[in-house]
Amino acid sequence: MEMFDLIIVGGGPAGYNAALKAGHAGLKTVLIEKRALGGVCLNEGCVPSKALLYSAKVYDYTKHADAYGVTVTGSSIDQKKVIARKNKVVKTLVGGIGMQEKGAGVTVVYAEAMIQGKDSEGFKVAAGDKIYCGKQMLLATGSMPVIPPIPGLREGVESGFVMTNREVLDLEEIPAQLVVIGGGVIGLEMASYYNSVGSNVTVIEMLDHIGGPTDADIAKILLNNYKKKGINFCLKCKVTAVTADGVSYEDENGKPVTVKADKVLCSIGRRAVTTGYGLENLNVYMERGAVKTDEYMKTSIAGLYAAGDINGVSMLAHTAYREGEVAINNILGKKDRMRYNAIPSVIYTNPEVGAIGETEASAKAKGYDVEVVKLTMNFSGRYVAENEGGDGIVKVIVDKKYNRILGVHMIANYASEIIYGAAMMVETEMTVDNLKEIVFPHPTVCEVIREALFEVK
Repeated sequence: MEMFDLIIVGGGPAGYNAALKAGHAGLKTVLIEKRALGGVCLNEGCVPSKALLYSAKVYDYTKHADAYGVTVTGSSIDQKKVIARKNKVVKTLVGGIGMQEKGAGVTVVYAEAMIQGKDSEGFKVAAGDKIYCGKQMLLATGSMPVIPPIPGLREGVESGFVMTNREVLDLEEIPAQLVVIGGGVIGLEMASYYNSVGSNVTVIEMLDHIGGPTDADIAKILLNNYKKKGINFCLKCKVTAVTADGVSYEDENGKPVTVKADKVLCSIGRRAVTTGYGLENLNVYMERGAVKTDEYMKTSIAGLYAAGDINGVSMLAHTAYREGEVAINNILGKKDRMRYNAIPSVIYTNPEVGAIGETEASAKAKGYDVEVVKLTMNFSGRYVAENEGGDGIVKVIVDKKYNRILGVHMIANYASEIIYGAAMMVETEMTVDNLKEIVFPHPTVCEVIREALFEVK
């Protein structure tokens, strides 16, 4: 049995980043990962989906180049080459993480972890043919797709007819008819990609809007953009069955409808991975199927921390990075706490959606006295120059009592690259008057946020 200062179970964003921080700080660290470093984000989610979406964006440019005075003829997309490029990107990044872990002195074990329990020596974890003992432990096992008990759905997953985020990113043939169950971020990004490359896409969503918690005004504009591109949306509809031919659902009036499909994507949510690795042997406190953590990322068990999707708070890779950092800082005796009021969220379609903080609805629901400024993105010269007929907007939610920004929401190209600046506005709690003194570069898309600040009364 080998002794370590820290055992980390799970090599996704929370785990691998925490391992690097711990290793560089001098903690003897072992990172146990059963598949590949990078977790779902790097191998089956964030990064590979962006590789696909960028290919679709390039292809879309060729189809609409005439609006910008450019003539392109004979453009086509090769799905197998798109997937090959995606795999190359993933392989490069995974390899880079491995080198970083080695440089930090982290021991990486590729095996399934099985927690044995905790005794006076520390936490005991079996992996491969060895037992590892750690004074402290960080759980970072991530999440997995939710497969609800809809008749035929699980059988469809087993046969390959129904895909999750893992399979849809490896599809080498473009389906003629694709049905997406769920209008959240994953579903929308894949609906956007396959619509761009030639699939006839139908999205079935139980709610009356897409994008989950996305600001209502932004969600409406996004929906209109998707509809213009030919994506069919069935809102307020409940899926009742999946058959070999397609998907059956009840429409908003309760009428049964069946839509045919060559492939189906199930993307209705994710749940924390808390089984299959002996977590029950620690008797850790859980809520709603996730491991409960406090603001220091501590669990109910002394010396046991959890970060990333396993705690179910904010299932985003960048949240996981920060949570892992908070956990390691507290393990090192550096008091640090996790805050969730300024976590950016992005939908990486074309156009992109970027959001931070409270929406207009959530702010009012929490009792804030708010001022809402909504501006067209056409206040940005660069946006107008680069977007023929663009209908993007930016919304700024202001707390009138303290004259501070509660939230910023935008739909436009570059939104994903801009939103971090708005996150700093929320995180630092600077007043609107102070923010007006910040100089933005011109001409840029981001300066429309500054224009919005000057609209605040």
